[in-house]
Amino acid sequence: MTTVLYPGSFDPVHNGHIELVETASHLFEEVVVAALVNPGKADCLFSLEERIEFMRECFAHLANVKTTTFDGLVVDLAHEVGADFIIKGLRAVSDFESELQMAQMNAAISGVQTLFLPTASRRSFLASRLIREVARLGGSVDSMVPDVVSRRLDERFGP
Repeated sequence: MTTVLYPGSFDPVHNGHIELVETASHLFEEVVVAALVNPGKADCLFSLEERIEFMRECFAHLANVKTTTFDGLVVDLAHEVGADFIIKGLRAVSDFESELQMAQMNAAISGVQTLFLPTASRRSFLASRLIREVARLGGSVDSMVPDVVSRRLDERFGP
């Protein structure tokens, strides 16, 4: 069985994430989506528990997708869940540069390879950071996030 790990902060999960997980669920036998505590992203909007709740709801229709959390090295989690590969989505060339460096580091320290999946061009601008910013300033992100996230953003910032 081929298992892939899709790590990220998912703060919040958006339609680009969902697209990537749906694609991976068709390509691989098992997909593990892991919301990571990222020390480089101290400005989290949603708690880890909230993010896992969102992910479970958003991926409930995919029988071969599991969710988890992690706060250490991604490669340690990859070994723990038996992942054959790590997957990362690419929106633009700028993503490739930073993701390639991380993929090479992960391979060097663990041997786990990273596969890159491009996003659909209609979603290539989506980034959790931008969604948080637009929502904080009162803009609508309803078309960019699942309903459960949209409702929670409205609760947090108002409609």
